Amino acid sequence: MAKKEKLKIIPLGGLGEIGKNMTVVEYKNDLIVIDCGLMFPEEEMLGIDIVIPDITYLIKNKDKIRAIVLTHGHEDHIGALPYVLKQINVPVYGTKLTLGLVENKLKEHGILKDADLRCVKYGDVVKLGNIEVEFIRTSHSIADSAALAIKTPIGTIVHTGDFKIDYTPIDGDVIDLARFAELGKAGVLLLMADSTNIERPGYTMSERTVGETFQNIFKQAKGRIIVATFASNIHRVQQIINAAVSYNRKVAVSGRSMVNVVDVATNLGYLNIPDGTLIDIGDINHYPENKIVIITTGSQGEPMSALVRMSTSEHKQVDIIPGDMVIISANPIPGNEKLVYRVINQLFKRGADVIYKDLADVHVSGHACQEELKLIHTLVKPKYFIPVHGEYRHLKQHALLAQKLGMKEENIFLLDNGSVLEIDRKTARVAGSVTAGQVLVDGLGVGDVGNIVLRDRKHLSQDGILTVVVTLSKETGGVIAGPDIISRGFVYVRESEDLMDKAKEIVKDTLSKCEEKQITDWATIKSNIKESLRGFLYEKTKRKPMILPIIMEI
Repeated sequence: MAKKEKLKIIPLGGLGEIGKNMTVVEYKNDLIVIDCGLMFPEEEMLGIDIVIPDITYLIKNKDKIRAIVLTHGHEDHIGALPYVLKQINVPVYGTKLTLGLVENKLKEHGILKDADLRCVKYGDVVKLGNIEVEFIRTSHSIADSAALAIKTPIGTIVHTGDFKIDYTPIDGDVIDLARFAELGKAGVLLLMADSTNIERPGYTMSERTVGETFQNIFKQAKGRIIVATFASNIHRVQQIINAAVSYNRKVAVSGRSMVNVVDVATNLGYLNIPDGTLIDIGDINHYPENKIVIITTGSQGEPMSALVRMSTSEHKQVDIIPGDMVIISANPIPGNEKLVYRVINQLFKRGADVIYKDLADVHVSGHACQEELKLIHTLVKPKYFIPVHGEYRHLKQHALLAQKLGMKEENIFLLDNGSVLEIDRKTARVAGSVTAGQVLVDGLGVGDVGNIVLRDRKHLSQDGILTVVVTLSKETGGVIAGPDIISRGFVYVRESEDLMDKAKEIVKDTLSKCEEKQITDWATIKSNIKESLRGFLYEKTKRKPMILPIIMEI
């Protein structure tokens, strides 16, 4: 078979990590991109706002790209779109709510008018060159999520997207298991399936269980009720509104992302809010406390979020008062536990009653547990399998699950971001890799902060900085003024005058030696100052501040 007849699967993000999901499916001169997500920075990424995939491969193959197809509207699947579309303007396909959320993002970045957004419904089949993509109804923690059946001349790929099997979803639209079964019967070449909850046995609880819990809590609450949840979880927001209406309470919304999503979802018909229920957050004091519900962001303890600002009395309209009932309707994302529990402690200190996952069923996951994954594998019956959407341990456990269900180990591929899986009609193999990795976004800068800058930030955060300022004579090279030493984050100068005086003497000695040896090259002088000071300061303090010599010449 000719080389060009091969089908390529190239994950550019989302494997070995939770976030920045992006996968390439390529056949001959046709290439589609599944999802275009971001990831939130890890702790050591000081000052970084978000992380997006490296799209070097897409830029090199710009002419082949037929479309970006989106599975759903979560940030880890659509968040990188504004940055990618600025470099590669191709059609974007997604369901109505997904594109509604995308429009909002593109509007903020000022590129909506140039974007080619194409709305699809479940069951639609989009032809993109030699590749056809069908959108299949699934359930997740956001409405309008879809799995994809990608038909190529080599065979059919099924990508589950993020999903769970909820037999009693809030919108009444159950995952289309029959379609998965039909595809399995017809023959599926490759399955790519969500691995997030692979470590959990059994089934994920239905979203409706949370609604029942809300009804019980609202029935007992005597003061204001404040519910923090993910802005994108529209079904959760709907259940909060339903419970508020049941007990004749008004609803106010706080937090920029929550306000945006509620606006989009209401305009598109995904939220049903009875007239007169929604009030402005600034008007909550016009009503009795037992007639108010506030839906807010901050379920992950994000430092600038609305709930955190309420807990520290920094919110303009809402101050936590004794008698408030605060419900945190989300699980801490791994790594956020400290932030979340810090907020819970703060809320308790201010006299609020706090209900969170450990105390009541106020959250259910949007991802499939083991038994649901087994069902999908059994229905689809793929020849090959790639576990996706998870850290390496998740991918490994999902691979083991597939083996238990009878799949051959050699037909399961644990890929890294950038791996190229080549499939023809008889075989599949990993054939090298392409550029893949992280692009860091800091303010308006995209990719201009790399490992060296992060290393410097870490250095500064741990040991501080010492700036040495000296003025030299242009003619003689002698010292005219200084050296002056400015310390930030290293020692408090007034309490360390002896140390600073000795440091100045060492700099003077170093400059004298340079003058004697007739060294006039600034780089060499600066290097000598750094070396002599570094040794002295470490000996005296066991610290290694960043040393920044500044030389002026007159």
